[in-house]
Amino acid sequence: MTTETQAADGEIGPHEDEPHEQGLNDRLNWLRAGVLGANDGIVSTAGIVLGVAGATTDRTAILIAGVAGVVAGAMSMAAGEYVSVSTQRDSEEALLAKERRELREDPEDELAELAGLYVDKGLEPDLALEVAKQLTEKDALAAHAEVELGIDPDDLTSPWTAAWASMVSFTLGALLPLLTILLVTQDHRVWVTVAAVAAALALTGWASARFGYGAVRPAVIRNVLGGLLAMAVTHGIGQLLGTQV
Repeated sequence: MTTETQAADGEIGPHEDEPHEQGLNDRLNWLRAGVLGANDGIVSTAGIVLGVAGATTDRTAILIAGVAGVVAGAMSMAAGEYVSVSTQRDSEEALLAKERRELREDPEDELAELAGLYVDKGLEPDLALEVAKQLTEKDALAAHAEVELGIDPDDLTSPWTAAWASMVSFTLGALLPLLTILLVTQDHRVWVTVAAVAAALALTGWASARFGYGAVRPAVIRNVLGGLLAMAVTHGIGQLLGTQV
C-alpha cells in the first residue's frame, strides 16, 4: 500500500508530513494533553449539566453545577498531567544520568555496546563500528540515549507545558456544553446540547487521530459514541432522581 493510499484511508500521511524536527516530543506532548483535556472537558461537563437538567429545569442549579464541574475538572486535569509527566521526566533523567556515568567510567565497552546495537539493526559489523565511533565523537550521550533508551536528551517532556495545556483545553472544551445548555431555551436545551457535544467530540476524535497518525474514522466513531453514552446515562440518572427527590 502506498503512502498516498494510506493517507486516503485515514491511516497515515505522506512522508513529507512526517515530523522530524527537533522539539517535536515536547510539542506532541502538549498537543496530546490539549486534545485529551478538551475531550474530557466536553464529556464530563456535558454529563454534569445534562444530569442536572434531567432533574430540574432551574437554570441557576445547572449553572452552579456546571461551573463547579469546570473548575474541579480543570484543576484535576492539570494536577494529573503534571504528576504523570513529572514522573516520566524523572525516569528519563535518571536513565540519562546512568548513561553519562557509564560513558565516563567505561567508554570502550559503551562503544562496543553501541556498535552491537547497530549490528542488531542490520548494519555490517565494520560499518556499525564506524557509525558508532562517528556518533560518539559528535555526541556520545545523544547517540546512546537514542538507540538504547529511545530518548532525546535535548527534548525531554515538560510537565508544566502538559499541565497548562490540559487545564486550558479542558476549560475551553467544558464551556461548550455549559454555555449551550444555559443559552438555549428550555424546550430545546437538551437536544441542542447533545448535538453540539457530538459535533465537538467528532472534531477532537479527528484531531487525536491526526496527531497520533492513526485511523480517523474509528477514532471519531468511538469518541462520539462514548460521549453520547455518557450523556444518556447521566441525563437518565438525573431524571430518575428528579422524580424521586
